Formats: sequence, C-alpha cells, structure tokens
Amino acid sequence: MKVIVGLGNPGKEYEKTRHNVGWWVVDHLADVWRFEGWKNDGEARVSSGVVHGARVRLVKPQTYMNLSGAVLRQYKRRPFFAVANDLLVAVDEVALPVGRYRFREKGSAGGHNGLKSVEAHVGTQEYGRLRIGVGPPEERERSGSLSDYVLSSMGKGDTGAVLDLLPPLTEAIELWIAEGMKKTMNAFPGKAGDGSE
Repeated sequence: MKVIVGLGNPGKEYEKTRHNVGWWVVDHLADVWRFEGWKNDGEARVSSGVVHGARVRLVKPQTYMNLSGAVLRQYKRRPFFAVANDLLVAVDEVALPVGRYRFREKGSAGGHNGLKSVEAHVGTQEYGRLRIGVGPPEERERSGSLSDYVLSSMGKGDTGAVLDLLPPLTEAIELWIAEGMKKTMNAFPGKAGDGSE
C-alpha cells in the first residue's frame, strides 16, 4: 500500500493557511481519484482507493503539525510497507516561492516541525516528500515571524498559484505510485524546466 500524508493543522481557522497546503494536495487527490469519503482512523482522517492497480491511502493527521508523525506508527508495523518506497509526505515549504515545488526521496526536515515528527516516528530521513512553495518571490524578503507567516491565510493570487499546481502534481504522484521517486524527480523538477536546488 502507498501512503500519502498531507501535513496541516485541524480546525476551520487553519484551512486556508500556508501551513495547510499538504491537506490541499490530498483533498484534491481524493476528489480526482474518486476515492471513498474521508473516515476517522485513530488520530487521522483517511480516504482509500486504487490508482493504477496499487492500493493507496490518503492521510490527514488530526493532531497539530508538530505531532503529525504519530499517525504513521500503524503503517510502519505492516510487513509489506517500506517507508523509503511507500510513503510520500506533502508539506509546505517557505524556502520555495509560491508556484514552485520539489520532490525528494530523502533529506533533513529543514526546520519543519511536521517533518521532524515524521522522521522521529519512522526512524529515518529516507522517505518521499513533496515540498510545496509557500514563500515570497525570490526577490522579496518574508516579513514577520516564521510561525505568523505559515499560519497566515494565503492571498487570492498565492492561493491560485498553489491550486494551479495540483493537476501537474496529481500526474507526478501517479508516476511516483507507478514507477518510484527517481523517475518522478526527473520528470517533475519543480516547475516547467526548473531543475535547480
């Protein structure tokens, strides 16, 4: 089974914030793939189905961001679940400007509390992640504290830029399900023609 976790915070007040774009991704996937409705499963909401012959579960932790990894305990115990191949975490990334994204097969949490929690619970940095840019344009500095920034609602333009990414990201995630992360990173480098770090 492939497990795709969207990181975010529960509660209406967080729905439109930068920190919740991981939830936007899994909500979009559930809709496009016509999965069953979201159900409670411990400390998460889950939706399941089949994509290109593979069983897939979408997961939205209902804990706050810094406790997100706890929902992965049950999957890690499954005999045929390999974290490095079967887990993809969709997360906001302030170091990338809005409209950009980056797939990676391993790496540090980069200061992101949700990824720190995932790493602590799976016991490795080797798992797939999709970082979605929520930062300001490269020529502009972010103002205010980091927590205030990521917990602020996105403006109309930034929201539209993230929503525009969802169809190509769906295609990319389908490639990850079928052929793994290396092919996905090569085919989807971050934005049309962008292979930069």
